[in-house]
Amino acid sequence: QVQLQESGPGLVKPSQTLSLTCTVSGASITSVNWEWIRQPPGKGLEWMVAITDGGRFWYSPSLESRMSLSRDASKNRFTLQLNSVTPEETGVYYCANWELGWGQGTLVKVSE
Repeated sequence: QVQLQESGPGLVKPSQTLSLTCTVSGASITSVNWEWIRQPPGKGLEWMVAITDGGRFWYSPSLESRMSLSRDASKNRFTLQLNSVTPEETGVYYCANWELGWGQGTLVKVSE
């Protein structure tokens, strides 16, 4: 059974950098593609970035300039960093594989 677990700070101040990690068990991060998706309160899902099995990153054009990704195959996890966050980016952040499933999500609040 594949499990995805997001981890993050919970609270980030505006203009700071948000760092989130997705740790995967039950599947290798180098075998399939993975996604980061977020959902602001009361709004729909927003796709952020895809991480391919080959280690390439495909960014949402609206976020590309502020986002960076990395992955650690030895620990089977990948990390997203989003710079200069705003309060409007408060929401639940998910890592997922479209076929294997989603993590439970981690709530991020951007606030002073």
